[in-house]
Amino acid sequence: MLRQYELVERVKEYDPDADEAMLNRAYVYTVQKHGTQTRASGDPYFSHPVEVAGLMTDLKLDQETIATALLHDTVEDTLATIDDIEINFGPKVARLVDGVTKLSKIEQMPENERAAENLRKFLLAMSEDIRVLLVKLGDRLHNMRTLHFIKNPDKRSRIARETMDIYAPLAERVGMYEYMREMQLLAFEQLEPEAYRTIENRLDQLRALDTGQVDAIALDIKHALAEAGLKVEVTGREKHPYSIWRKMAERHVSFEQVTDIMAFRVLTDDEADCYAALGVLHQTWQALPGKFKDYISTPKTNGYRSLHTSLMYENSMRVEVQIRTREMHRRNEFGLAAHWAYKQGGPSNTVKPDGQVGWLRDLIEIVDTSHDPEELLEHTKLAIYQDRIFAFTPKGALFQLPKGATPVDFAFAVHSDLGAQTVGAKINGRHVPLRTPLANGDVVEIIKGKEAEPQLSWLAFVVTGKARATIRRAVRLKERFELAEIGQKLYQEIAAKVPAKIGKKALTEALERLDMEEAEDLYYAIGSAKIEDREVMEALLPGCTDELPEGQDWTPGKKALSIRGLTPGVGFDLAPCCHPVPGDRIVGTRRSGAKVEVHTIDCHRLASGIDSDWIDLSWTQQSVGAVGRLCVTLYDRPGTLAEMAGIFAKNNVNVTSLSQVQLDHPFTTYEVDLQVQDLAHLTRILSALRASDSVAQAERI
Repeated sequence: MLRQYELVERVKEYDPDADEAMLNRAYVYTVQKHGTQTRASGDPYFSHPVEVAGLMTDLKLDQETIATALLHDTVEDTLATIDDIEINFGPKVARLVDGVTKLSKIEQMPENERAAENLRKFLLAMSEDIRVLLVKLGDRLHNMRTLHFIKNPDKRSRIARETMDIYAPLAERVGMYEYMREMQLLAFEQLEPEAYRTIENRLDQLRALDTGQVDAIALDIKHALAEAGLKVEVTGREKHPYSIWRKMAERHVSFEQVTDIMAFRVLTDDEADCYAALGVLHQTWQALPGKFKDYISTPKTNGYRSLHTSLMYENSMRVEVQIRTREMHRRNEFGLAAHWAYKQGGPSNTVKPDGQVGWLRDLIEIVDTSHDPEELLEHTKLAIYQDRIFAFTPKGALFQLPKGATPVDFAFAVHSDLGAQTVGAKINGRHVPLRTPLANGDVVEIIKGKEAEPQLSWLAFVVTGKARATIRRAVRLKERFELAEIGQKLYQEIAAKVPAKIGKKALTEALERLDMEEAEDLYYAIGSAKIEDREVMEALLPGCTDELPEGQDWTPGKKALSIRGLTPGVGFDLAPCCHPVPGDRIVGTRRSGAKVEVHTIDCHRLASGIDSDWIDLSWTQQSVGAVGRLCVTLYDRPGTLAEMAGIFAKNNVNVTSLSQVQLDHPFTTYEVDLQVQDLAHLTRILSALRASDSVAQAERI
């Protein structure tokens, strides 16, 4: 563990003007606050924030980041508060500490909600100041280095999975490859211990047989480039076990079949020498087709720049070579942290989500549009995973997308409004289906329509978190709007049943009684059958339903159902399988100790056989009112659901349930339960539906 003076000296080496007093105060403060707390390893707890601060000095970060690293656990794990931090270390450090702190309030949440809420707060804080992410990555890296001390295997596995799914990809997205590789390796060891040990054993065997082969290949590469007049530095290394395991899984091959286990790095003085070195290597050894990538002319989203190629060395050995300048290498290994490294005058206070970290804008939009914790985690993981392709707009603007991305993903990447208005696409000048996967270098032209809107069917093929989050939100809003339109019409019918004139004041008071904010909330609840008519009437005029029995239709002039053939006083239920209504030919079934169940004579359940006594029944002339069920298929375009609601309203029918059962673009199918007077009433409604241009099909269930 770094001592106090050692930590301060590290900072002073690259920042002579650093506030030594503040760093000393922060060191002492964390030691005092954590006191006798210990870690699972048995070490004093304050050793953890001190080690994280040491990691930040390796990155040459500014004094505020170092202080934040020292203090990042004090608010969560001690009696210190953010106000205390601000008084002692200023508002900037307090804001950073607040961003990094894991809030203890979310510990009681279910695991997926806790992870999602943690991620939500973290992403929002990160968007304000990227140093929050840098400290958090250092915190996670040190926790992973000491993970083996935790005795609970489930807890180790959970932390390792969270690291693999979120923190390692985040490290990659800000270009901190050293952090990413070590996190992946440590998480892999916990998640796949058997595979880890197997690959490590194989690598140990290769090392035992190696007679300086890596050094020999590196020397050959250096000599070949030196003969061409290029002054370079060449290093070789073996890929780490997780990288090898992932390659085995992707290619479905054994360890022996993974040929490019060794990778070499060539560092040059300038960019021109990178391309010159590439030419020499391709002339000296055979290049493998399809393995060349130019990340210098088209950098990755995180700013990574390098040339990648694979060569066929002697004895058919494949080796991977990365060529870059020394400055590129520094920025590649430490990514965004390299931009924050201390310079004369110090860095700016914040890094907003634009330029190199523009992908943050997508993450924040996902936070705003995700509906629940599972969606947030799913969309965020999609947004930060790393395999990318490059595509261009017709004007030459470059966009990076995940492999498998479609024109719809591309449209949302350009702008959310463009994605929402997409109706078609051209790839390299040719019209293509919207589900067509994009390839590297494609020129994508999006065709938009002013009246267009996101389609639920797009979720079957889009792959970016931003697209999925925005589509789901738009579909939910559309469904809510259309159900609210239905609900507003049904509300007028309900209000007409109340024995008093209902005005705006009564509606406002009803909303307060129902704990709703706006009339649209009530209309949506009515339209989606989440509230019963009786509840609405009682909210509009308390006490108006006291004399009405439960389940009875409240429309003036109607009488209760009456069925001939039943013994007076015997209870009955209308079968939910066929929903008989007055006018249907009916039959009853009876089991001992149960109510009589009334079915239509052609009910499928009767045809399949029911083990019970049958009773011959018929409706009396005064029987009025029952629930009929319809299956209605609408054309999937704006206003069709509202038109169906209008048909119900014109026919004086109350909707008791509405549910979407199928979406097969351009059709949407609903099941609707209607409170009708009799069979003739239900038949008139069916006829009106079938006559509508908005309805593709309407049948009674």
